[in-house]
Order: sequence, then C-alpha cells, then structure tokens
Amino acid sequence: MMAWLFPIKKRIIPGKRWISILSRTLHLVGICGLAGAYLYHQPIGSWQLFLYLTVVSGLVMSGLEIYTDGIWLLQLRGTAIGIKLLLLSTMIWWFEQPNSNIYFLVIIISGVVSHAPGKVRYFSVWHGRVVMNSSMRKGKQLTDCGG
Repeated sequence: MMAWLFPIKKRIIPGKRWISILSRTLHLVGICGLAGAYLYHQPIGSWQLFLYLTVVSGLVMSGLEIYTDGIWLLQLRGTAIGIKLLLLSTMIWWFEQPNSNIYFLVIIISGVVSHAPGKVRYFSVWHGRVVMNSSMRKGKQLTDCGG
C-alpha cells in the first residue's frame, strides 16, 4: 500500500492540467450554488445538484493528486481538505441546517492554503517540516519527524 501511495517517481497523467482546470472550475460553480443552502437556507432541491457537482469535482481533484503522489495527503494542502470535509460534515451531526459561519471558514481555508507560499502548502503537520517529492526521494523517510 505504501509503495503505491508514495511512488518513487511521480505518476504522469495525460491531460492532468486540463482535467484539473475543468474540475476546479466545476468545483467553483458548485460552491457558488451551495451558497443557497448555507446563506439563504433554501430547500434542498434548489442546491442539491450543486452539492453533487462540488463533491464529484472535489473527488476528481483529490484523486488526481493522490494518484500522482500520495505525499499530497501529508502536506497541508491535502490535510486542509480533510479539515474542510470535517467542518462541512458538522451539518450532519451538529447543526439542523447548513451553517454560514462554517461555509465562510471553509472558503477562507481554501483561499489561504491554495495561495500560500510553497513552504506553507508543502508543510506536513505530521512531520513538523516541509516535505516535498524531491526531498522524499533523496533518502528522507516518511517516518522521519521533526528534523
């Protein structure tokens, strides 16, 4: 499992850039449509398709990154996705309806992490340092913490 998740050489996906651009664009459309749920408390029928669009496009973007190199999961840019999903899932087990404060917090996390410098995006909360594909290939192990 670890060898598949963390390949020695990054996997190449033909057309990955355009798949990413299309997925990100559809994801933004979905997020805009979800504003009806989080900001205006519209009935589920008015925003449910946007939810599906957001989830599917998010899965495609995440899947591309994980397949290319699972190191993404350990970096802040991947960890932030887990945090956002946890926050958004609170409406299932904590709130009776979507909460706009959580919606805005997720958007803020997205904006900050995606536009932060590389030393922030590639930082691993699990290792306490920046981990990048090339540094992992130069003999540093995933189990090294801190240094």
